[in-house]
Parts: sequence; structure tokens; C-alpha cells
Amino acid sequence: MLHVLSCNNYVSLCCILVLIITGDVHVGQIGHVFYLNCREAFLMIESFVSSDLRCFLTVFSNHDNVHMEIQGVRDFMPKRASTKLEQTRSAAMSEAPKPKPRVVICVGDIHGFITKLKNLWSNLENSIDQSEFETATVIFLGDYCDRGPDTRHVIDFLVSLPRRYPRQKHVFLCGNHDLAFAAFLRLLAPPLDGSPFSEGWKEYAANEDREGWFKGEGYEDMYLQGRRWSGNIKVKFNTAKKQDYQGSIYDAAPTFQSYGVPHGSADLVKAVPDEHKKFLADLVWVHEEDDVFVNTDDGVKCCKLIAVHAGLEKGKDVKEQLKLLKARNTREPKVECLSGRKNVWDIPEELTASSTIVVSGHHGKLHVEGLRLIIDEGGGYKDKPVAAIILPSLKLIRDTDEIAK
Repeated sequence: MLHVLSCNNYVSLCCILVLIITGDVHVGQIGHVFYLNCREAFLMIESFVSSDLRCFLTVFSNHDNVHMEIQGVRDFMPKRASTKLEQTRSAAMSEAPKPKPRVVICVGDIHGFITKLKNLWSNLENSIDQSEFETATVIFLGDYCDRGPDTRHVIDFLVSLPRRYPRQKHVFLCGNHDLAFAAFLRLLAPPLDGSPFSEGWKEYAANEDREGWFKGEGYEDMYLQGRRWSGNIKVKFNTAKKQDYQGSIYDAAPTFQSYGVPHGSADLVKAVPDEHKKFLADLVWVHEEDDVFVNTDDGVKCCKLIAVHAGLEKGKDVKEQLKLLKARNTREPKVECLSGRKNVWDIPEELTASSTIVVSGHHGKLHVEGLRLIIDEGGGYKDKPVAAIILPSLKLIRDTDEIAK
């Protein structure tokens, strides 16, 4: 005779299945337990039961709350049933394949080049297993605008990604160029101490004439970098880069033009779509990610990852820096972690003893040394590639790579 058994959850059901195999039945409700000899009735399904239980334990073997519940009901089992449960659990754990480390992709500066971005994205998609690509964490390291001709199309592409790849996690960092763009559109929150943006002009006032800061509509309460970004620099040739500036010291003229307005025009505020304004307003200044795996000389290492456009400053408390970055405090007229150079190149000393990856773009050169990753090969210039790095493999992918589909 077969009995219909009710149980409070699947854990209890699996205990019942073990007891069936060993010749006993257990109703998994603590305090209400009885046994029934039914070895012959259920012997025919022993192999199925064992397979079902093994599958269950493979899925849940690492969950402490399940361990506790199984331990709780084990006290009510006959000894042979408890032994069977432990043997099956141990076998399942030893046979279960270890999960692959999740894929994290860090994309360097794009700077208005939509063709490079699309080619890079295609190369990434063709370089990674499809299921891993579709569930990857993709961190864009900032500087989406300026220099290249297609800022508008670049932002269109980026805002479409969550819809096109809903299983991916997308992180969009703010670069120094993006911060200046957002400042001109008046998208930045005022300093946390309540001071006006104009307070920040004073420190750099000696540069105003040479850089031709913006003095058009709305400049009176504009963050310094917005004025510099939209200005007209007097000396047109950039001696360091051996080419002409494009409008301003930020090379912002192509961004204005991509929205159909001349460089330095206040009409840009109206020309930028609301969706793009929201994208710029929501950019994060820093991103932290736990349990990121990376291949090292000592094997695969589980790390914390900190992503910030330029880097973290040497000689300053890391926790305090992260606090200010998370708050997106505009009190400082120049945010060193978004625009610094030598002072943010290395990993801060206090992080060197920990397993912390610091990844950035910004610097116009590739640098992969230990856990310090700088992924920017100068993609803002026509003859330079846009690059990305894949973790944990540390494989570099460029828009110029020829990767078969």
C-alpha cells in the first residue's frame, strides 16, 4: 500500500527519500515523526531517488541554512539513514563542477568614436563564450565624449545596452570630460557645503584668459570645468600632442557639433535629449565590486575591484577618497581621481597589501602591472585603438583586432 506523505519543504522531502531507500519513512515535521517499513514497496525507485537527492544536494550543498535544516531533521533519523544522507551529500559535493569565475569587462576611453565602440563590442562578443558574455559585468571607465565626431551616437549606444543585454550588469563611470559636459548642461549638484560654484574659479583664475572660459548664458553659476570645456582656447596648437585643439582645452567642439550646434553655444542645453542628460547625471565617480577573479603568477586570485576614471591619490586615506567620490562632491574645482596624472598612477600604499584591483582609463597608455590596470591606449585619436580588458584572463581586446565570428 502506498501512502501520500505531506512535508513542509523540499529539504524534508529529500530526507524522506533517503529513508525510503534505507527502509524507513520520515515525515519532515519536527516533533511529529514516525517510521514505516516499506523497503519492498519502494525498492524499484531507489536509483531514481538517489539521483534526485544527489541533484538536490549538488545545487544546495553550499547553503548554510540548508545544512542547518538537514542537521535538524538528522537527529530524528535512524543511523543508517543519516549515514546515507551524509554519503550522498559528500559524493555530490565532490562531483559537482566548480562554478566558473564570472566575467568582468573593463572598457577604456571611447571619446566620441562610435565605429570603434561597435567594433570593440563585436570583438568582445566574439572572444567570450556567449552565455558568459550575456551575463558579464561590463564597466565603462569614462570619457565618452569629445575629440571623436560621434558623441551623440556613442551615448545612444551606451543607453541602449541594458535593454539589449538585460542579463548583463552595466557600470558607467564618469570621466573628466563627461564631468565637464555635465557641468555645462547644469546637471551637477552644488557643493555639499552650500558654497557656489564660482568659489572654485578663484584657484585657477590665472588661466581664464588663455583658456577662454565660457561667458555665455548661464555661466554665472557653472562648475569650473564646464566653463573650461565650452571655452575658446586662444593658443590653438597643442604642443604636447602636436596637433590643434578642437575648440577648447577639452577638444569639445566635436561634441557640440554632434548635437547640431556650434562650439560654445548655449543652445546645446536644449539640443541634448533628456535620455542623454539622465545618462550624464547618473554617471558614478567610483565603483566597487567584490569577488572579482584575476589570473596571477600565483594562480587565480579573488579580489576586490575599485574602478575610477584616473585613479586614487597617493598619500591620502582611501576610505575618505571613496566617501567623497561616492558622494560626488563638487566642492573641489578639479577632481583629482578623475583628472590627475602622476599622483593617481599607482595603487595607494595602503591597498598594496590587500587583494585589491584598481582599474582606470584616462592616461592614454596601457599599463598592466600586478593589480593596477590602466586601460586607455589613446582611443580618442583617429590612429589609436579603443581597448578593453577581460577578467579573470587579463586578455586585452581592441577595436582593431580581427576576430573571427
